[in-house]
Amino acid sequence: MQPQRNLLLIGLLLVTFMLWQSWMVDKAPKPAAPATAESSVPASSTGDVPNQNDASKVKHALLTLRSDVLELTVDTLGGDVVEAKLLKQTISQDSNQPFVLLEKQPQHSYIAQSGLIGRDGIDNQAERPVYTANGSDFALADGKDELVVPMTFTDAKGNIFTKRFVLKRNSYAVGVDYQVKNVSAQPLEVQFYGQLKQTIADPANQPSSPGMMSSAFHGAAYSSAEHRYEKVKFANIGDAKLDITTPAGWVGMMQHYFVTAWTGKADAKNHIYSNAVNVKADVKDSGDAIIGIKLPLTTVAANSEAVVGSSLWIGPKLQEQMAATAQHLDLTVDYGWLWFIAQPLFKLLKFLHSLVNNWGVAIVLITLIVRGGMYPLSKAQYTSMAKMRMLQPKLAALRERFGEDRQKMSQAMMELYKEEKVNPLGGCFPLLVQMPIFIALYWTLMESVELRHAPFMLWLTDLSAKDPYYVLPLLMGASMWYIQKMSPTTVTDPMQQKVMQFMPIIFTFMFLWFPSGLTLYWVVSNIVTITQQTLIFRQLEKKGLHTRKK
Repeated sequence: MQPQRNLLLIGLLLVTFMLWQSWMVDKAPKPAAPATAESSVPASSTGDVPNQNDASKVKHALLTLRSDVLELTVDTLGGDVVEAKLLKQTISQDSNQPFVLLEKQPQHSYIAQSGLIGRDGIDNQAERPVYTANGSDFALADGKDELVVPMTFTDAKGNIFTKRFVLKRNSYAVGVDYQVKNVSAQPLEVQFYGQLKQTIADPANQPSSPGMMSSAFHGAAYSSAEHRYEKVKFANIGDAKLDITTPAGWVGMMQHYFVTAWTGKADAKNHIYSNAVNVKADVKDSGDAIIGIKLPLTTVAANSEAVVGSSLWIGPKLQEQMAATAQHLDLTVDYGWLWFIAQPLFKLLKFLHSLVNNWGVAIVLITLIVRGGMYPLSKAQYTSMAKMRMLQPKLAALRERFGEDRQKMSQAMMELYKEEKVNPLGGCFPLLVQMPIFIALYWTLMESVELRHAPFMLWLTDLSAKDPYYVLPLLMGASMWYIQKMSPTTVTDPMQQKVMQFMPIIFTFMFLWFPSGLTLYWVVSNIVTITQQTLIFRQLEKKGLHTRKK
């Protein structure tokens, strides 16, 4: 297979890949809805999660909890997190305002709720509990690694429920637990739940995905014993009605670069559920999506205390920290079906960054390493191309000899290939190896929050955004054109020749909207290709194999 045909095949593979990923995000079949009770969430023998009506006449207040990376706003009504600011992530590169992940606004609401249900749960009533706290503004003190903020509620029987938020330095995992003090002579039965609730309509302030070809997922996700990582579109969440019992597990809502997730209790049977509420039948994308997890029932003996709770991740998709928070939570960094290639590539990219402290330079280095590792394949590809070019006169003679007899022509060609020790597919195999690596690296650069707002040099101030002056896409197109011009060809079909001549233009147009980090990889890769191809062709010509165009 000649380089021009390789370019055509690359283009077809790329377009097919982009169409496929868009279909997976936008047109994937809806998950089958399991047979469950018609309630706001799956029912249980210990009580159901309330509908969480936001309207309340009870006087309540907002608390501010601040660590070095998070600023949370907690409503004393129910103790929900109604706002979360990521202090080390800005809204845009030229802004000093922290990125707001959770919020409660009239047009859009995205909050993290939690409570106690069950026979003696305090969130079973029409009005949720209103907690009291010793202050309204809490901050992680200098020299301290942990901030603990307790809020208390006493029920009608005198039982004391203390809801605690635990924030740790440099951590986006927030501990949320209840200390239940049973002062009665009877045991209490309570069950912790944590759920995420978000307006289904896309908010206007969501960060846009860089590049017209990108399809960063915005919706719900969960992990169970059967599914390490499963996504559910908001549009399908009402039909899905998840009703899953699983050890450990987690539930989350995700968008490009960021995720919020409640974790289940390890080595215990937790219950995952989902639903859509406040949906208007005649309004598209209306209502709120809910996904949550219930921990096992906890029995608090008479005149004793018990603690029950979970962990809430609120932050960017940092793989190592998420993996330490919950098993498979790091899979929300969605590398697709080539995750087994993308994950090692990201680890290598991160290691290189630790050496050079510049993500752009790290991309250049990983390109050199990847292309250097594939040099033997490239050499085999170009050698096969050169040999195929040498056989063209003999192949033309066979066509004249056998004419329209395709069977005899095929047999004669195979004998010729065998005699000359030429593999006609030798030029295809390296391409089949390179394309998965390119796609995996595409997702690595697309999904890595570390590249968000990361500068390279000169005008390239954000590797996750397109090149503002389109310099890299133009260099990519020019280098692709040069590779095409310097490569040997046996293509005689006029239509194929025209298509291949337009491939650099088509690719340049596609890359205008690609993240500059990915375009940088492609430009460097083309430069390496030109260098390798020049060296290999010189070696082949010394052996008498003609490689240059006439």
